[in-house]
This record gives sequence, C-alpha cells and structure tokens, in this order.
Amino acid sequence: MTNRAIAVLAAGLLVLLLGACGDEARVGGSSLKGKTYLSTAVTEGGEPKQLAPKTRIQLRFMDDGRLLADAGCNSMSGQVSTGGGKLKLSDGLAMTEMGCDGPRHAQDEWLAGVLQKEPTWKLDAGKLNLAAGDTTIVLQDREIAEPDLALDGTRWTVDTLITGEVASSTPGGQNAHLTISGERVTGSTGCNDFQGVVARAAGKLTFGELGTTRRACDGDAAALEKAILDTLKGEVSYTIDSNRLSLRAANGTGLDLTG
Repeated sequence: MTNRAIAVLAAGLLVLLLGACGDEARVGGSSLKGKTYLSTAVTEGGEPKQLAPKTRIQLRFMDDGRLLADAGCNSMSGQVSTGGGKLKLSDGLAMTEMGCDGPRHAQDEWLAGVLQKEPTWKLDAGKLNLAAGDTTIVLQDREIAEPDLALDGTRWTVDTLITGEVASSTPGGQNAHLTISGERVTGSTGCNDFQGVVARAAGKLTFGELGTTRRACDGDAAALEKAILDTLKGEVSYTIDSNRLSLRAANGTGLDLTG
C-alpha cells in the first residue's frame, strides 16, 4: 500500500471516529433525538413503583437538544447531553406551575429528582432504560406504545389553556370538547355548544365563524369559553402526539386536548 493510500485510509477512519463521537445520542444506529418514550415499568429498590392513577412517564428528546419530561401534571424542560451513557442537564429543569393533586405533585417532584441525578441510559430495540441509584425506568418508543390518534372523528377534550409560555389547567373544563369530521367542527365550551366549518392544510387548521348556543356563562365557565372561542378563530397550527392534540394561534395562545 502506498503512503498516499495509507494517508487517505487514515483520514477516512478519523472522519468516522469524529462522527461517532459527535453524535452523543447514538447507540447501535438508533438516536434519541427526535424521539418520545413512554414508561412501561418503574422499580425502586428492586420493587415495582406504583405511579399515580392514569399517568405514565413521558420523555421527549427534541432536535434542539432539549429534554421535555412529563410525569402526569406539569411539564419539565432542560438542555440535556447524553454522552458517556448518562443524561446530564446543563442548566437544571424548568417546570410549569399547574395545580396538581397530591399524588401527581409528588410524582412531578420524584421524576425531577431522578433526572437531576444524571441517570445512566441504554437503548435497545426501541426500549429506553434509565437507572439512577436504586430507581429504574423502562420506556417504550411512543410510536410503538401509543400511535397517533386520527384528527378526524376523535372527541378531543380540552384540558390545558396556553398563554405564551404559561400553561394552566381548565377548572370545570371536563365537558369542553371538539370533534372534527371532514370540513365540520362541533363541540362544547363546557357552557355552550358550537359548530362551524374548518379547512386544513399541512399542519394548519383554519376555522370559520362558529355558531354557538346562547346559554349565559359566568366565572370560570365564561373565561374558559372565551379562551376556546378565541383559539378556534382563523388559522391555527396543530400537532398530534399520541392522544394529545395541540392547537396554537399565531399570538402564542392555544389549547391542549386529550383524545
């Protein structure tokens, strides 16, 4: 082999090594970035840990390097690195301040504590295993565990109001919902029923003027109705993540709904 051939081979190997080091979140050809994982099992001290009713742990690894975490109530976020087989938060975790019942509040605090301990991680066939101290969390790729619900025909229930960076729960909002079927939208603000037309494009919904019933609303019900009707006006962007529909207006206000 000539000196030139050796030099070319060495350069090629160096590029491969640098590429492998640069993608910290890559194991066995699979990357955490852009993926969402849902818990399937949690243990502490070798014993199963019971999560709060109707909750599971969700971890989203964003393309911009952020980790978004959810334990069933508040959302947490922070810049994360994954080198050396550990999740390391560079600036701690920011958390929304929604009111939670006792078990979910405690679960939020518990998950934040686990993530701040720099847990080790291992990815194997779509399953993510995290370990910190005597705590182990096993999570499944969300696309396998919970495929996205269809936009059409799903009854979406409003559970969160979004105002800029602030997310708030919807007191008494369990009866606020909407259903989209083709070019029609029907639903309820929790106080009045509504219906109207909706057009769609890639990632966008455009609502026409909605017709509503005329029941008088006051207090929380009136505030919730105003937030819903203000969002369902004109063009909004939408995303579906498993059983969650997010609607966002251009001014940053919006709704999160559960299917």
